[in-house]
Order: sequence, then structure tokens, then C-alpha cells
Amino acid sequence: MAKEITMPALSPSMTEGVLAKWHKKVGDTIKPGEVIAEVETDKATMDLEAYDKGTILQISAPEGSKVAINGRIAIVGEPGEKVDSFSAPAPVASAASVAKTATSSAPAPAVAAAPAVPPVNMGRVKISPLAKKVAAEKGVDVTRVAGTGPGGRIVRRDVEGAGGGSGRVSVGIFGGKPIAQDGVRPVSQMRAAIARRLVESKTTAPHFYVEREVDAAPLAKLRASANVALEMAGEKLKLSVNDFVLKAAVEALRRVPGVNSSWEGSSIRQHGAVHLAFAVALPDGLITPVIRNAHAKDFRTIAREAKDLGAKAKAGKLQPEEYTGGTFTVSNLGMIGVERFSAILNPPQAAILAVGATVKKPVVASNGAIVPGERMSLTVSADHRVVDGLMAGEFLKALVEVLESPGVLLM
Repeated sequence: MAKEITMPALSPSMTEGVLAKWHKKVGDTIKPGEVIAEVETDKATMDLEAYDKGTILQISAPEGSKVAINGRIAIVGEPGEKVDSFSAPAPVASAASVAKTATSSAPAPAVAAAPAVPPVNMGRVKISPLAKKVAAEKGVDVTRVAGTGPGGRIVRRDVEGAGGGSGRVSVGIFGGKPIAQDGVRPVSQMRAAIARRLVESKTTAPHFYVEREVDAAPLAKLRASANVALEMAGEKLKLSVNDFVLKAAVEALRRVPGVNSSWEGSSIRQHGAVHLAFAVALPDGLITPVIRNAHAKDFRTIAREAKDLGAKAKAGKLQPEEYTGGTFTVSNLGMIGVERFSAILNPPQAAILAVGATVKKPVVASNGAIVPGERMSLTVSADHRVVDGLMAGEFLKALVEVLESPGVLLM
């Protein structure tokens, strides 16, 4: 008897999925556990496995289709079996049709030419005699030409670069090509989920921010020596600053456990275990893999799991249990040179740690002398319904103490 294959809920927050790719076609046989398609969820692209055996009689949702949870995507049954008894599937929208609709709904330009450039020279125009002559010959409006000569004077090359009557601004060595092609692209499942959650977080959770700098010189020295030792021992593991920060955050939460909590409306949940989430950037957003029971794991285990989970996240292969259930999050932008920033809470978590780059700067030593130093910024964003300023400050104090004596992390 023919059966429907419907869109499953492949993540806890998923409401619809996109059929990214079919591995089977009409007429192919399938069996339970066999991967028949790939589905883009709000978190990752995941394999869709068959639950029944039989022959695919109909594909109701082609590649690129967006289908709600429990919506039909295919029909499977015996070869030659009729599917007339099934009602027509609900219309599905494709990414291409969404983009086409958005584009077609926009007002069409009056002309295909580039839009007129507003005047850049008001009042008296500074222009060389030769440039003025060339402009008259070419019909160039010199009020719309930017000068690159001494004192901003318009010279011959500026007029020639502007072109006859085009109204373009001469842009010198930078060229006049657009930075990107105009267009509209549909919002992916991941981008839509990020938008919903962050709007919810920023508008419902009363954020406040506490920041401190840490002396990062001891950490840099230990990391360098530890990586040399690992290499000499034949280990493939290479430790990053983020590995140390992750382990240090766990130890700081052990000392100030109230930060490892969640808001639940009429109650506050204190978590006994640290399920440590960390942000990983993806082409269309970010995801936060979770190191489960991080409080019970040593430094090397945390470092290995962070690298493994990060690689799976970038490959879009994380399973739901690998990115849900976090109790505290670390977001690090130091690797791209961002010195300091404030992160938005990852609900229902009560706090998130933002980590900046290590910066070399003059610092005041304990004896009052100004000496070279290395500093790294740490900013905690906290939900004031759960965490007060004193608790956030105590957490940062504990974190700084651990990072400035990083040897304890290797014990």
C-alpha cells in the first residue's frame, strides 16, 4: 500500500525544511535507513533517511522546495501502484521563485542607464584650462566630476575618466565598478532562525555588559611551549587561544555557578553541568556546537572536541544533539583582529562571553613603570533577570585569575 514520505522535524526549532538534493528519483527502490535526500534545516543540511521500503512513485517536492513539517515530499509504494487516492500536495515555494517574486515586486527603473550622480562641486569649480576644454568637447558636466589634482582640482584625466555626458564621478585609482551585483536573495532557513532568536533575545532579555582586560602574556607563553611539546611528542593537536578560553570559562563557572543558569519565566534553572557552547561562523550565519559535560573533561579533551565539532559545523554535518542544550556560550572574534565587542545572549542562557584579540600595548606595572604588555578584552553579556552586576563581575574576576595563571588549566 502506498505511503507518504513527509518532512520530518530534524531540529528542535525547525518549522519547515528545504529539499536541498534528492539522491533518488521516481522508480528507484528504497529501504529503511537508506539516505534518500538532503534537507536544509534552520541549523544545518542533514541527510533524510527512508523509514519504509518500496518504490518511489511520486516526488511531490522538487529540489529547492520549501516544505512545512509533516508536509508531503514523496509517495512510496509497490511498482505501478496508483497514487490517485492521495490529495494534491500543498503548493511549495522554491528559493528561485521567492527571489523572482521579490525582484518582480520591486519598481522597475525608468531607464537602464546608471543613475545620475549628484553634483560633487558646489559653487566655483576648480578645473585646469585643458580639462575645461576637454569637458566642453565631450559634454561632461564638471559639477559632477571629482578632482584628483592638487587641492582637488579637476584635471584632464578626471574628465576623460568621466566619459561624455555620462554624469559619472571620476574615482581615480579605485575604478568605477560596483562592489557587488544588485539583486535579491531568499532568506535561508538558518538566517531566518537566527533572525527570530536574536530579535527575541534582544527585545525580551534585559542585557547588560561587564568588561575586563586580562594579561594575556602568560597564556601566550604557555600556549607556545605546550604546542612545541605536543609537536615533539608526535601529537597532531595544536592548541589555540580559544581552547584555553573555553577551559578557563568552565573553571570560572565552577567558581561562580550562578552564571550557568537559564531564565524559565516563573523560575530560574540552575544547571549542575556545564554544557559549553561556542560560536562557529558559517557562510550564511553561525551555529553554536556544544561540548557536553565540559566540567568533567580535561583541557586536551575539550580542545579536541572543539576542533572536531567546529569542523563538523563548517561541513554542515552537526546532529541536533551536538548544537542544542548549551548552558553557557563563548564567542571569539579575536582571530580576525576584533579587539572588543559585546555579544547577544543565546536564549535561554543567562550569559555569553565575548573574547577579543590579544593586543600589544604599553601597560603600567605593579612598580609604576610603563612596560610592554599583551592584553585581551573579555566582555560578559548577561540577562539581568538572572545575573546581577556583582555576580557577572565575580565571574570575570575568576576568569581573569585563571587565564593569568593558565598552568592550572593543564592540571
